[in-house]
Amino acid sequence: MKGPLNIWRLIRTGATFQRTGAMGVVLDALDAPPQLRLAARVIGFPFAWLGKKGDPDLPPVTRAITALGPAYIKFGQILSTRPDVVGAELADQLQYLQDKLPPFPTEVARKMIEEELGRPVDEMFTEFSEPVAAASIAQVHRARLAVDGSEVAVKVLRPKIERAFRTDLDAFHFSAAVIEFLLPQTRRLRPQEVVAHFESVVMGELDLRLESASASEFAENTQNDEGFVVPRVRWGHSGKTVMTLGWGEGIPANKLEDIRTSGLDMDRLGERVLQLFLSHALRDGLFHGDMHQGNLKFAPNGDIIALDFGIMGRIDEYTRRVYAEILYGFIMRDYTRVAEVHFEAGYVPADRDVEEFARALRAVGEPIFGMDATQISMGRLLNYLFEVTEKFGMETRTELILLQRTMVVVEGVARSLNPHINIWQVAKPVVESYITNSIGPKALLADLAKTARVLARFGPRLPALAEAALIAQSTPAPDHDRARPLRAMGYVALGGGLSLAAVWISTLL
Repeated sequence: MKGPLNIWRLIRTGATFQRTGAMGVVLDALDAPPQLRLAARVIGFPFAWLGKKGDPDLPPVTRAITALGPAYIKFGQILSTRPDVVGAELADQLQYLQDKLPPFPTEVARKMIEEELGRPVDEMFTEFSEPVAAASIAQVHRARLAVDGSEVAVKVLRPKIERAFRTDLDAFHFSAAVIEFLLPQTRRLRPQEVVAHFESVVMGELDLRLESASASEFAENTQNDEGFVVPRVRWGHSGKTVMTLGWGEGIPANKLEDIRTSGLDMDRLGERVLQLFLSHALRDGLFHGDMHQGNLKFAPNGDIIALDFGIMGRIDEYTRRVYAEILYGFIMRDYTRVAEVHFEAGYVPADRDVEEFARALRAVGEPIFGMDATQISMGRLLNYLFEVTEKFGMETRTELILLQRTMVVVEGVARSLNPHINIWQVAKPVVESYITNSIGPKALLADLAKTARVLARFGPRLPALAEAALIAQSTPAPDHDRARPLRAMGYVALGGGLSLAAVWISTLL
């Protein structure tokens, strides 16, 4: 029954996009040909009444997505980190996608907590509030632990949310296959891979033990970062559907007037937000992948408090070095080196011309560096850089796309606090420090020491491994496919029989 149900969901989704005016925006983002645009309007118009109306005060795409429900809202949030797929303009719209849904009853939340943790809520908490925030996947309650009296935030998944998401995910996979079939030019964007990436992200968010683990690891990495706080995970009060963190008391980063009247140094806060993000990405390889204003608070003493660790970005050590060299090359305006790094890392095919690529990079960087310091945008640079690398055949790298998109969001947060911030001046010491520690002589010695440790560990086995490799190289591989003619004949006979049966059945019908 999944096939007919997916077709109905696809019709309902298309009708909602048509009714809200989002269809045209999406077709523009996908660069659909004129014939398809016309076909979509002609076919979609009669079915528009089947679509949901949504909130007319929202932009078309966000209006359609919020009307379609939690899975679509979360999918829109993930797509906001993929401007390579939906385009920069649509990604900006999705960035502000509303993630506020009506909360579910507190009694239901209390029952879920008791089922997950195996104890009565009143035994674990002396206080337990009504929902203080409700999103597409979970809602948050403010509470006080009975064990030590500390204030905590208790995050509880929406009831039956996993089943609802799995149902919609099946429809997303079906829709991606249809899009690739109807729009061949979208295959370079790999819609089915995008949906698979979304599935992996959202399935991780539906297990709050994984989010707790991310928060715990992030807290360990950043414990020595002055002025940055990750609330402590309370493992005894957390599970698959419940997560309990220390309560972060502070002013939300989107309440600019409250921050201004509090006396906090907004210029310094803007610089610290940007520098801390770069430090986490380059130094640790683990960064907050959803670091927008709604996930940051500022404590009365000026500490930056991070919240919501459902989307975390990871970058391996080699990629971090490559990214730092690219960033540093742009800061120093050494476009030849930036081009060489792309080729050395294999990001750009080897058959392309390095000098031509360097000229294209100069065309991206110089206009930006010619601007006033307050107009220089690292986000704009990264968007332009993506356009250039795409023209030179660079394949999409999901981890870098998330890093670039988060960089754009963090820059927006920094500029909201300090409109006159000089992005390059603030970023330069962080990147220089990483370059010194990770690419210079110190790094070379560390790499050699690490290699020596690995060789020492496998030392007793090295002779046997070398001998096995030499024997394998000198021994021709057996041809497994040549000696089974009977099996091949059997497959041919089976195929012929099935074909004859199908023809016979069709004549009877």
